[in-house]
Amino acid sequence: MIRTLLPADPVARALSFATMSAAFSSGLFYSVSALFFTRVIGLSATTVGLGLSVAGAVGVLASFLGGRLSDRFGADRVQVVANGLQGLALLAYVLADDTTSFVAIACCAVGFRALQGSAKATMLARWFTGPDRVQVRARLRVVTNVFIGLGTVLAGLALLVGSAAAYRTTMVIAGVLALAATLPLTGLRQRIPDLAVRMRRPVDATGAVTVGRSPLRDRTYVASVALNSVMALQFGLQNVGIPLWIAGHTEAPTVMISALMVVNTVFVALAQVRASRGTHDVLVAGRTVRRAGLLLGVACLLYAAAGSVGVVLAVVVLLAAELVASAAEVWSEAGGWGLAFELADPVNAGAYQGLSQMGYSLAGMLAPAVVTVTAIEHGAAGWAVLGAGFAVTGVLVARLAAHAAATRPAVPVELVA
Repeated sequence: MIRTLLPADPVARALSFATMSAAFSSGLFYSVSALFFTRVIGLSATTVGLGLSVAGAVGVLASFLGGRLSDRFGADRVQVVANGLQGLALLAYVLADDTTSFVAIACCAVGFRALQGSAKATMLARWFTGPDRVQVRARLRVVTNVFIGLGTVLAGLALLVGSAAAYRTTMVIAGVLALAATLPLTGLRQRIPDLAVRMRRPVDATGAVTVGRSPLRDRTYVASVALNSVMALQFGLQNVGIPLWIAGHTEAPTVMISALMVVNTVFVALAQVRASRGTHDVLVAGRTVRRAGLLLGVACLLYAAAGSVGVVLAVVVLLAAELVASAAEVWSEAGGWGLAFELADPVNAGAYQGLSQMGYSLAGMLAPAVVTVTAIEHGAAGWAVLGAGFAVTGVLVARLAAHAAATRPAVPVELVA
């Protein structure tokens, strides 16, 4: 954990510190934002949902744009600017007083968050090579989960007080912490002379910028992103499906919602780095995602089973399902990262990582609707459909990875360096 929080590499350490602040901000924001929007601003739940859906669509486009901007201006610069603007957008929420201002601010907040996500992925792709890229990303995910958890705990004070002032104060703190995430990355080029060279596109012997392949014309990469987006729907289970399922379709106490989130957070913190070992190899990454898809299928069946048993057995089955789903999550992410990095053309690292992040954003936008329409509305049959979808997708990813490993040319070392 010490190596995770305080890595030796200067870029990894700057990203770690920035992630701590940003994740703490996210934990605070996610915990109180829904109540702030409805009770303080006075918006209806439907309006909030529609507004966030519009913002989600902006985030999808911004993810792709963030990669392009990173190739053009440097991923480190894009991340600093995007972090700062996102922090300002979070602060602006306290000034929102109607639907129009809420939607406008939400689009900015989600859009800039998507920009910085693509920039971070591009920084990893350009600064690190081979297994280091996946390992550092895994460690950053551990940092993210831990500090989101800490932010959630602190936000409990605002929820306990329950006043408009408490919610506003929490939103302001979240905005300030998002702004603070820019500090570790500011001036990074002055501290690390090689960074400016590594953040730009490679050049040929004449000094001309190398023109790489467009990710939109790379059918293997597009297929990989599409399949990974289906796997990323699993996060809709954690955020939407499981809370609604426990509260409305099982006899388990609602406190199990929080308990399962704690189980997931701890599991990811302990297992994500280990699960990522070796996934810089395309074949290993594909097999890892296949294993995750099959486990997600099992987890979906277990969640469904919890709806037809008594209180005690429902609690036991839900805990078992969460452990299986958490194992699937860390393997799915590890394999997905490996494919996103290793199948990309390093010349256009930003454009490729932007497309990959666009897939995550699209999954985040669609997941609530997909999970609700299947599992929540159709019960066990819906859970079975979801589980089958994850299992089939995992198998397809493994086949795609095997095909790519056998047919794609090796990347020249000089382009990676």
